[in-house]
Amino acid sequence: MAEFTHFNEAGRARMVDVSAKASTERVATAQAKVLLRPETLEKIQQRTIAKGDVLAVAQVAGVMGAKKTPDLIPMCHPMLLTSVDISFREDRQPDLSGVCSITITATVKTTGQTGVEMEALTAASVAALTIYDMCKSVDRGMSFSEVCLLSKAGGKSGVYTREG
Repeated sequence: MAEFTHFNEAGRARMVDVSAKASTERVATAQAKVLLRPETLEKIQQRTIAKGDVLAVAQVAGVMGAKKTPDLIPMCHPMLLTSVDISFREDRQPDLSGVCSITITATVKTTGQTGVEMEALTAASVAALTIYDMCKSVDRGMSFSEVCLLSKAGGKSGVYTREG
């Protein structure tokens, strides 16, 4: 079992020392799903939401979120991101509870001494929050699900791919 590295000998939180780690290419992909009414998804697709093009703004917000991760998550290392890509998959078919979804996928890359999982998760989450912010005037009942790491590669721990 892996031990927690974010605590010092006194049990207090600390930022992990990565100075001895080799710089390697690292990539992480995360997702978040926004659940919304079919009418809301239609307005997004028709670009009739009053605040503007929802997915274009959410895409930029996701990129900005990845870049600001160390400002939000206390133990994250500031790093130079070499790529942030945000994509959206719209599911127009309502599920059993009558809601549609937009799945956000965020892929973040760097060459460095620590991974970019938190940056990918933050990017997907900020994009989801932006969709909510832009559409809340027509659908306050939106919710989020399946915020998770899909995959990561690089570094000492190697490759991780989420099952299912």
